[in-house]
Amino acid sequence: MGSMVGAAVVRKEDPALLTGRGTYVDDVRLPGTVHMAYVRSYLAHARILSVDTSEAAAMPGVLGVWTNADLEGLPPNRSVPGMERPCLAKDRVHFVGECVAVVVATDRYLAADAAEAVLVEYEELPVMASIAAATAEDAVPIIEGTASNVVLEQVLSATDAEEELAAAPHRLAIHLRNQRCAAVPMEPTVCLSDWQSSGLTIYATTQTPHHMRNEMAQMFGLSQQEVRVVAPDVGGGFGAKASCYPEFILTAELSRRLRRPVKYVETRSENLTSMVHGRAQEHDVEVGFDDEGRLLALRVRITQDCGGWPDATGIGLPTLTSFMSGGCYKIPVIAPSFRSVVTNTTPVGSYRGAGRPEASFMIERVVDHVAAELGLDPLDVRRRNFVQPGEMPFATQFEGIVYDEADFPGALDKVLEHVDYPQLRKEQATRRDDPSASLLGIGFSTFVEMGGFGPTPLFEQFGYVGGWESANVRLNVDGSAVIKVGTSPHGQGHQTAFAQIVADELQIDFDRITLIHGDTATVQEGIGTMGSRGVPVGGSAVMKAAIKVRDKAARIAAHMLEADESDVELVDGEFRVKGAPGKSVGMGEVAVRAFKPHLLPDGFDLGLDETAFHEPQNLSYPSGAHCCVVEVDRDTGKVRIARYVAVDDCGTVINPLMAKGQIHGGVAQGIAQALLEEVSYGPDGQPLAGTLVDYTLPSAVDLPHYETDHLVTRTSFNPLGAKGLGESGATAAPQAVVNAVVDALSHLGVRDVEMPCTPQKVWRVLQQNGS
Repeated sequence: MGSMVGAAVVRKEDPALLTGRGTYVDDVRLPGTVHMAYVRSYLAHARILSVDTSEAAAMPGVLGVWTNADLEGLPPNRSVPGMERPCLAKDRVHFVGECVAVVVATDRYLAADAAEAVLVEYEELPVMASIAAATAEDAVPIIEGTASNVVLEQVLSATDAEEELAAAPHRLAIHLRNQRCAAVPMEPTVCLSDWQSSGLTIYATTQTPHHMRNEMAQMFGLSQQEVRVVAPDVGGGFGAKASCYPEFILTAELSRRLRRPVKYVETRSENLTSMVHGRAQEHDVEVGFDDEGRLLALRVRITQDCGGWPDATGIGLPTLTSFMSGGCYKIPVIAPSFRSVVTNTTPVGSYRGAGRPEASFMIERVVDHVAAELGLDPLDVRRRNFVQPGEMPFATQFEGIVYDEADFPGALDKVLEHVDYPQLRKEQATRRDDPSASLLGIGFSTFVEMGGFGPTPLFEQFGYVGGWESANVRLNVDGSAVIKVGTSPHGQGHQTAFAQIVADELQIDFDRITLIHGDTATVQEGIGTMGSRGVPVGGSAVMKAAIKVRDKAARIAAHMLEADESDVELVDGEFRVKGAPGKSVGMGEVAVRAFKPHLLPDGFDLGLDETAFHEPQNLSYPSGAHCCVVEVDRDTGKVRIARYVAVDDCGTVINPLMAKGQIHGGVAQGIAQALLEEVSYGPDGQPLAGTLVDYTLPSAVDLPHYETDHLVTRTSFNPLGAKGLGESGATAAPQAVVNAVVDALSHLGVRDVEMPCTPQKVWRVLQQNGS
């Protein structure tokens, strides 16, 4: 029986999803369901003077209209202690799109019409829609009770590195911006709450159903058993669905009051101003280096735009950026510090990579700046600074941040097996001399990121009860198996990957293994899916549970075969006695015997049903090397990606087909950030990209054919040797693209182009630099 781990099997999830037979929250139909709609602020910063709900309340089908004043005692949305965001704005609104009132009606369209009829009178307040405006001397605090709009400041180093920077032969100061992006999942935020005498059931688009259950129980004073959270098929999350949203709390409370199920479905335009945004960091970097390009000291001051209310997942993002600021390089001294700033914009939270892509972009742009300053090849600078394979595991200067086994130079070498680098440089030079030819640029990204999020002491900082994950594996009497997991996928393919792991451990047919997830009534405990922890943490728990089942089955088989347990081995789905090939029993026979107490040894528990937890002792650190080749049109500034080559090291690859899909998706988001996507605001805080007409998502035409490969360096930090892969593409791609764009223009003296590198922006750079 060949190993299933490492096999490129087609995903079990796909037939239902591709034929429209999946079950999303909006597909759930409960008798008597009514619909909630928001009244949202059209101003970025204002005092609420009055809310007139009378006309809306009198409209046909309307069951009620509520403002903050009508919901006395309702707990606030999960946020930062001392800066809790009310579910409905109380006295002020902090950003365009903030919820001011809710309407519930018998029909979604009646509710929307009634929401339009609610009249809100505002007194406009000064708008601070940028970090500069919010930190200006005359800026007023947006959140009442705070001293300023800087709501968190932290220094993560005992030194400011000034001595080392001053002593370095060369010193550069660089300002970098990681622009604000929207997650834009295929499915927006949707929830359906049903409060009955037995308790509260919520169907929700969430990445963390158990975390949500625990919070809702605490908020409403219920026991955990009285709250059931179900996350069925979830159409993409990208980190933004790890945040808690007011609608989860409001639909629950209104269902309790109305004694009917209450559903909320966000529109796409609401999603773009209501779901947390990502990135939104500015970096002021100083780097010291020698004549050979060796990095001697790095000082990074990070400013995080938190938006109008600090989100619990967003305010600490610069911590992760700081931890990963050294990238895959040995830098003797790193001095990071950060400040998180409130602005009159949509709150910022986790977005694919959450703080680590920002770090990777920063250090990879720094390396290219150093190479340009010294006139060196950027690959030589990378090679001179890499942490070497023999130095792994590598303890960084940050406590608890220890890189696992990796081969950073090896990943770069493997990329260069796919790319004829000298030939590309020759072609680049030829094109520069031909005014009619497009310019060619070659950009590299050698990166390392955090995955396998887990160690409980780290994860507790983000409000989770732990960093472990749970799994239960049950072998049925017909030889089929059921897995229950605490992770909650939203596209990651857990149904397939976890079945592959169990198929290997129990040597049963992959097609006879099913997965149950995302329902707190069925899976008792779990943490959720984020931080590339599905396989490293969830998969390790599945593996442990399957091994426990196999070991118990082996004891039963030994009893059946009248052999010593140490002489029994599992081969091709059968337990055999070593050296006696004729003596064997199948896994199915053992499963039946497990329920016959009179045929089992005394004191033997019935059944083959085992639960296991995996608590990671350390994070995992996926890494790799990507190369992007771009063509830049001299006349229009349009950037076309000619080639994109990705070599990733995620340790053990469970399914090469799914691994390739994860890379494709992540790289697509990274390319889109580099070239297309940006959430921007006017000085008055009005969104300039509040619809998909203005917010540019990539289409197939904008994206290249991807060339992917893998380097496999198993991690010793979990039993599978897997590091995670879901965020690597988004962590690696932006700087590969920007480095390529800057490289294409470097002969004109260009050192930087700010993301997104739109045709207009690149054209202006070309004009200003005399092309």
